[in-house]
Formats: sequence, C-alpha cells, structure tokens
Amino acid sequence: MSSIPVARIRPGALEKVRRGHPWIFGDAIVSAPRGAGDGDVVAIEGGGIGVLDPTSPIRIRVWSHEIPNSFDALFGERLARAFARRAHLPASGTTAYRLLHGEGDRMPGIVLDRYDAVAIARPDGAAAEAVLVRNQATIVRALDGIGVASLALRRRDRKELEAISGPPPPASVEVREHGVPFFVDLAAGQKTGAFLDQRENRRRVGEIVSRRGAGTVLNLFSYAGGFSQRAALAGARVTSVDIAAGAHATAQESFKRAKLAPGDHEFVTADCFAFLEEARKRRRTWDVVISDPPSFAPNARSVPRALSAYRALHGLAARVLADGGTLCAASCSSHVSLEDFLGTLDDKALGRELSLVAAYGLPEDHPTLPSFPEGRYLELCELR
Repeated sequence: MSSIPVARIRPGALEKVRRGHPWIFGDAIVSAPRGAGDGDVVAIEGGGIGVLDPTSPIRIRVWSHEIPNSFDALFGERLARAFARRAHLPASGTTAYRLLHGEGDRMPGIVLDRYDAVAIARPDGAAAEAVLVRNQATIVRALDGIGVASLALRRRDRKELEAISGPPPPASVEVREHGVPFFVDLAAGQKTGAFLDQRENRRRVGEIVSRRGAGTVLNLFSYAGGFSQRAALAGARVTSVDIAAGAHATAQESFKRAKLAPGDHEFVTADCFAFLEEARKRRRTWDVVISDPPSFAPNARSVPRALSAYRALHGLAARVLADGGTLCAASCSSHVSLEDFLGTLDDKALGRELSLVAAYGLPEDHPTLPSFPEGRYLELCELR
C-alpha cells in the first residue's frame, strides 16, 4: 500500500498491539494523521495497520501486524478464512450461525450473521460501517458462494434492517439449530435477530433435562424461548418468564415449528426478580432453573452494581431450585470475568451448597483472540 498516513502510539499500547490486542484507545495515541476520516486505513508505527475511527474512544482497530499490498485484498482473504471456519456447520443441521465475528476473525468491528439464505451485517461504529460498505461487493460474492442470496445491514443506531444486496430480507425466517426448527423475528429481534452465541448452550440444556428424565424447568429472561424450546423437546414442562410480552409470541411460534403445544407450558410476562420473590413465597420449585439476563454491566464503572445484582438474582433462583436440581446461570458482559461471575454463585450468595460441574463460553463460530479478554463475554455455569 502506498503512502499510508502514520499514527504513533505509546510504547505500552504498542506492546499490547504486538501481542495481538486489536484496540488502540485515543489516550494511547501520540500523534494521528491529520484529515483522516472514518474507516481510513492508517499505518501504526512499529505495529502494522489499522482502521481509524476519529470520534470513538477506540480510535484505531488493528487489522494486521504487517502492511499488506492491498487492504481490499486483505479484507477478501480474511473473509474467506472466516467463512471456511464455518463451512462444516450446515452439515450439523444448523442454518443460523455467525459467519464473521469481528475482532475474533481479525476483521474488527464487523459482525455478519447467517439466517439460512439471509445474512445480516452489524458494524460497530462509523469506521467499521465505512469499511463494510466499501467492501460490499467482496462480501456479496462470498455470500453467493455459500448460497446466501440476501444481505442486509442493521446499524447500531437504527432498529430497521436496510437491504444492501439481493431481495429485501423477510420480517421473519425459520432456521435450524442441530436440526431443531427455530423461529427468528428479523424485523424486531435483538442484535441481528437472535442470540446465536447461546446455540450450543441451548443444546446443552436439552441434554441436561434429558439426563434428569424431564421434570420441570424455569427459564428466566426467556426472550425468544430458545432454552425453553430445548427443555420442552426433552420432555420437561417449562415456565418461561420475561418482561416483554412480545417475546413470548416469538417463543410460542418456535414451539409450534418444533411440534410442541405452547398451551402445555407456562408463559409469564413479569419482572424476573418479582416473579422469583412471589414463587418463593408460594414455595414453588423447579428441577432446572435457567437464568440468562441481559448484561448487567454495560461498562466498567457498573461492574460492582452488576455483581450485586447477579448475587441477588442467583440467591433468589437457588431458593426456587428443587433438591437435587440444576442451576444454569449465564452472563453476557465482557466487563464481568468468569472468576468474578463465579463469585456471585458462592455458598453465601446461593444460601445452599451447590457445586460447579461445568462452565461454558462462546461457540466455535464466535472465536476470540488470546490477547483480547474483552472478546470473551459469555459464560454459562452449570451447578448442581
């Protein structure tokens, strides 16, 4: 690449970059190119190349430790490698998965999810969006090669999907996870439509229920009902609790697609903390309790408050867990480490003696970098 503008960064930040961390914050920059805008490629003195985001706290996202001949060629190579990593997933009966996981695939800030013949892109910030749009033709060609006909964009500041290539995306779509049909509301769903990062944990919940011989399951913060559906398919009677009534409609549609009768199960629209308090007063218990709340820690400053909230939630959940039952507790915050999260599941928090038997992280289509702990945001802990 000819005449790339150069950015100089502090020695400590440069060492992190050399070890593989993909973010350079604004306060680590000694000098930045003048006049460079969103998505412009810059050379990092002594550290390769990155993409500039002048208005973001993450000022540069690192793409390579070397300076390639062409950034466009580098984009195409990285995209092909990311797609190749997932080539085996359709063979498992899975038609919804992450095709591109930003920093984990060394294409920072860009997420691309597949829902059968539809792909939804979600850039993190103006710079990533500029890179995505600039390389749109490369993405479309790669998608065509794997049978994806429609590409749409969901900007972080907008709810609506924006068609980029091919036919407009449908409002909803049926996909499969390990052969199980799953209904996704693309128009109104969270993130790109569904939480694909919990796919393997949904399967594991089904296995947990099967090993127990069915019984009863409580799914807190149930949203689109993925955990509920898997538990029901394993023979359990499921109580799904979420404050959003519309989420239950999506969950019930997934039940129907899997030939499950929603009327055989309980769907409760309520605040989960209030529901647990009431259930405890009524001495209700369940054989398996699943807690998968939205992030309690959107930033580092909120971590102490988040840990207190997790402890309170887990204490309430443990009190409605039947003797010999299984508690599955999840966190989706990159600011809460596994060790800190386990601290909200100790004997004092739970008020009873449970043992950690397994802790699961992100699935293989959500790879992370060893030097990038911020990318390891998901934990699901199984206790019994």
